[in-house]
Amino acid sequence: SPFCVATIAHRSKKGCTMKTLPADDDYMTPEAIELIARARALAPNFAERAAAAEEAGMVPAESVRELAAAGLFRVLQPKRWGGYELDPRVFYRIQMALAEGCMSTAWIYGVIGVHNWELPLYSDQAQRDVWGKDSGTLIASTYMPVGKAEKVEGGYRFSGRWGFSSGVDHCDWIFLGGLLPKSDGSGGLEHNTFLLPKSDYKVVKNWDVLGLRATGSHDIVVDNAFVPDYRVNATNDHSDAACPGRKENTSTLYKIPFIQVFQRAVSTACIGALDGAIAEFRKRAAAHVGKHGSKTAEDVNAQFAVTEAMMASDALKLVLFRNFAQVAANSRSGATMPVEERLLQRAQSAAVPKICCRHVDELLRATAASGCYKSNPIERFFRDIHQSRGHIANNTDAYMRAHGAVMLGLPNTDPFV
Repeated sequence: SPFCVATIAHRSKKGCTMKTLPADDDYMTPEAIELIARARALAPNFAERAAAAEEAGMVPAESVRELAAAGLFRVLQPKRWGGYELDPRVFYRIQMALAEGCMSTAWIYGVIGVHNWELPLYSDQAQRDVWGKDSGTLIASTYMPVGKAEKVEGGYRFSGRWGFSSGVDHCDWIFLGGLLPKSDGSGGLEHNTFLLPKSDYKVVKNWDVLGLRATGSHDIVVDNAFVPDYRVNATNDHSDAACPGRKENTSTLYKIPFIQVFQRAVSTACIGALDGAIAEFRKRAAAHVGKHGSKTAEDVNAQFAVTEAMMASDALKLVLFRNFAQVAANSRSGATMPVEERLLQRAQSAAVPKICCRHVDELLRATAASGCYKSNPIERFFRDIHQSRGHIANNTDAYMRAHGAVMLGLPNTDPFV
């Protein structure tokens, strides 16, 4: 109920004090509920295509068309561009539902779909460049700050090679990371994101990996492309001056700092994938009798594995939704979340794949020898969740250390937070 109140611990260097915040679910509008239902209806299609998609190294174009036709890419897109402007929690619920069928599909949905939240922070002209003729145009990304930018009249000459651009084959534009001198004149460098059309970059198809094989997360090469000033934004500057698109896109949705939205886009699919593995395990274990006559359903290891996995999934969702209740409340009020809380939420997001790995490991182990065949969908969930831990935003130990250091009186070293 929107009138429920949750009590959470407010963390600070001085310790832990208790405060209350609205545990609202008013973001679950009829529109939101319908979109989540559409995602659930599509998930079985994606599950049926998962093996072929993995073999092809690419989520089928048919699946992307279905996501688009269902309006799922428009969840975070401004209404002025035909979007829904919904709460990020709707986006993550959809991503989890899709991942129950195919984590690769959910992964590219998360990575591509979140860009429809990011582009509205850019100048109106940049938005028109991308969506002026077709507001359904999709954007890929790879934010690693390796681009080399030379200042020229009206913009930059930009070059470089980037890795890990998930779903790029389905997109016509791309966000690419690079370093520029700080705008405050201090002489240091800061992370910037450059927006380029497909004609300005080349896709180098080299994605041959253990898991998330269907994401097609290929390398990108740019050779001396011109990027106008208005298509370059300082990634970690959340001020109105650095986010000119807020003049037209006035929803508080676009007041949320970049990292708080993006970090969950690359961890939340793991929760849905764990749920998918649980569903497959329950179906299999209920009917399976081993070669020696033992029933999986009667195996203590199997019983523990399924319950512990379900408990973990439930706990991860509770933290996700609780944290975003606070994020949403802050965006509405204009309050700034304390750095200690931002760091904790960063660590909690990064911990999701690590926790999911632990439980999908036990589910796969409890399927015994016959569960190791590729025909067992849990095997794919196992590889996909493990692969997700390689993303820099899912480096659990690094972000736990960053939070722990601040809690012990040391300075914050995470530039994104």
